[in-house]
Amino acid sequence: MFTGIIEGLGSIKEIRSSGQGSQLTVEADFVLEHTKIGDSIAVSGSCLTAVAIDGKRFQVDVSPETLGKTTFGRAKIGDRVNIERALRLSDRIDGHLVSGHIDGMGIIKHRKNAGNAIIVTIGVSGAFSHYMIKKGSVAVDGISLTINTCDRESFTVSIIPHTAKLTTINFKNIGDSVNIETDMIGKYVERFVTQKQENKQSAITMEFLAKSGFVN
Repeated sequence: MFTGIIEGLGSIKEIRSSGQGSQLTVEADFVLEHTKIGDSIAVSGSCLTAVAIDGKRFQVDVSPETLGKTTFGRAKIGDRVNIERALRLSDRIDGHLVSGHIDGMGIIKHRKNAGNAIIVTIGVSGAFSHYMIKKGSVAVDGISLTINTCDRESFTVSIIPHTAKLTTINFKNIGDSVNIETDMIGKYVERFVTQKQENKQSAITMEFLAKSGFVN
C-alpha cells in the first residue's frame, strides 16, 4: 500500500526481456535505506517487487499484464520515473490510499498555467473514468492528486510548484501517456451495490447512494 506522496525520482538504466514480460533496472536519485529484496516499490505508480538491490539501483520484474496496462510497455532506457516505497503502519497518510494496481493509461491533452500552478487535462477511457468524482482522489504516475473537474473522457488536476519540482509530471508533454489508478473506494462501492442488486438482498442502489451523498 502507498500514499501517492513521491519520495523521489529515478531513471531506467536497463530493460531486459524475460519471457513475455521484462526486467527493469532502476536507479533512484536517493539512498534506498532499509530497503530489501522482496519489498514493494511503486515505480511511476505501479506496484513492483524488488528482486535485486545494489546501492541506489534495484531490479524489478514486470509481468505481461503490467506491460499491457502501463507505460512500461513503451519504456526506454533513460526514462525518468517516480519512486515511492511501501507505506509503513506508523506513517502519516498525507495523500490517499494507493494500491499500485494501475487501471489503465491516460493521455496528456492540455496544459496551461494558472497563477503558480499548472492545470493539466488528461484523457481517459470510460472504462474507469466513472470512478472519478469532482474533488475526489486519483493517482497519476503514482502521484496523489485531487480532481478539479471530470467527465466521461477526461479530467483536470492542478499541479503546484512543489509537485512539479519533485515528480515527473513537469516533464510530460501533450500526447504523453501516464499511468492512472482511480480511488479504490469507488470500486468497492460499485462492487457492493452490484452484488446486492444481483442478489436482490438490499434496497441500496446507486440512486440511494447519490441521495445520501456517497456518490455524485
